Amino acid sequence: MDTRGLLFIPDISGFTKYVTETEISHSRNLIQELLEVLIDANQIGLEVSEIEGDAVLFFRYGERPDPLQLNEQVERMFRAFHERLKAYDVARFCQCRACVSASELTLKIITHYGEFTSYNVKQFNKLIGRDVIVAHQLLKNDIDHHEYWLVTAALLPEPPQAGLPRPTDWNPGVKHTESGDVAYHYTSLGDLKRNLPPAPAPDLGIARSTRVLAASREYEAHLITMLHAVGNFTYRSRWQDGVRSVEEVGHYLPRIGTRCRRVMDNGEVVVYASSYSFRPDRVVFSETDESRTATSFFTLEQIEPYRTRLTVELHIRKGAFRELLFKLRQSNAQAASLQKSLANLESVVKEINVPVEY
Repeated sequence: MDTRGLLFIPDISGFTKYVTETEISHSRNLIQELLEVLIDANQIGLEVSEIEGDAVLFFRYGERPDPLQLNEQVERMFRAFHERLKAYDVARFCQCRACVSASELTLKIITHYGEFTSYNVKQFNKLIGRDVIVAHQLLKNDIDHHEYWLVTAALLPEPPQAGLPRPTDWNPGVKHTESGDVAYHYTSLGDLKRNLPPAPAPDLGIARSTRVLAASREYEAHLITMLHAVGNFTYRSRWQDGVRSVEEVGHYLPRIGTRCRRVMDNGEVVVYASSYSFRPDRVVFSETDESRTATSFFTLEQIEPYRTRLTVELHIRKGAFRELLFKLRQSNAQAASLQKSLANLESVVKEINVPVEY
């Protein structure tokens, strides 16, 4: 049985400690999503031993990996991490500190080669051995970069150079541990992030639609508070008339493309967030049903520091017959339902407590 192999630890950092329930929840969801991105970016047969807070402990038994192959793995994982953050930053709805600062998250990668063994605890493959301890100790070091790849001398006696697709500057270092000094080399990964193309802003709305319904109401609340109340799917069953419950489809974080299944009095419907624009005094976002037949637009306007106007507009796909059918069969009932929903929202808004000093 192999007892020597590669230890590979990508570690996320950058979140400060938040105090509100929303920020704690969103930072946790963001980290979960990013850890899954890192796991999905594995292309050299790494196995997951365990998730360790904001890091993944990967391992692979066998000979030392080829330096070029290892470099490709590091770059693939690093790019996937930052591509997801860029995409989230242009698509996110939420203005809480966790979501606003998500683009500032950083990634460092520790790679080491040594002796270790594993044992199973239910579905988990736990690693033990001195070199597992060494790899974890290397997460704490004197490197002044936030994003880098660290390679121990035990893995590669000399830093990889020949054949790498980009110029790489390596710096030597030593980690002093109780069991001896651990020599390593490290290189910054910051240029990989700087060279990523900007993420396009998605727009998933209906190409041609017409407004068939609109209603407004003013609330004694800050615009940010209203954005949480209206844009957060988890509150929807508490104020939107006819909605019994809401189930997320995939991870929940409010952004363009987020999907949810609404259990209604008259059946179920899957909707997704289809567009979003933010200014400190005005926010507009929309939700579209999966068949792209109807879109609801929500406009939040700051009238005074703690007074916000919400306007809801219902648009349906253009078509004379479709518009006539809505007017004859649904218009009055939908208008009454919308007014009831806006009234229900009053009590929900009063319960939400989020920081507004953005």
